[in-house]
Amino acid sequence: MHKQPTSSQVTKAQIYRSIASSTAIETGVSVQKIEQQLKKNQAQAKAVGLAR
Repeated sequence: MHKQPTSSQVTKAQIYRSIASSTAIETGVSVQKIEQQLKKNQAQAKAVGLAR
């Protein structure tokens, strides 16, 4: 059973948008480009395995 986010819960999409918009203001790069880069970096991080 998966709970739907309520108004008090923050979604990953909201976090990405918040980080991207803050960074865009500081750097002058578009929010969309920064969001794409964040998602790309997240996907790459998941692909890396830990040493055992």
